[in-house]
Amino acid sequence: MKRLAAALLFAAMVWLPAAPAAADSGLPIPRFVSLKADKVNVRAGPGRRYPIDWVFLRKSMPVEVVAEFDTWRKIRDFEGTEGWVHQSLLSGRRGALLTGDVVHELRAQPHGDALVVARAESGVVGALLSCPAGDDHDAIGWCQIDVAGHRGWLPRRELWGLYADEAVE
Repeated sequence: MKRLAAALLFAAMVWLPAAPAAADSGLPIPRFVSLKADKVNVRAGPGRRYPIDWVFLRKSMPVEVVAEFDTWRKIRDFEGTEGWVHQSLLSGRRGALLTGDVVHELRAQPHGDALVVARAESGVVGALLSCPAGDDHDAIGWCQIDVAGHRGWLPRRELWGLYADEAVE
């Protein structure tokens, strides 16, 4: 009787389909996303059992997803620091971090002679609205962002949170 039970158990394990493992998102890796909350714990590994390495305190901050495990995403910040966060704390809405040691001038149109509509310091985070790509558009090299309700255009090179030839619509 024990042999029959063992044989049936073995047959069931071989022929019955296994429960599907939790699937990754299917989205491209790497990719940019933004933080959904004002406080985001970044952990040493993909799970609550791992210690918190540091805490982000800025909603909409862009981060780069570099790996996925179940419902956890390994992210990289603008300084290159990596850690794990739960997917529920990330948003597909795009943010952009103003970089460099300059005061950034948001322009009314995507060219250097356009009217300055606002100024912002490096380290400010804005919502990335569009970044055209391709050779046939006047705005190539420029991205439209919203910083605290001020919409304007900045050179792509002054932003972190998108890839060099990536189009954002």
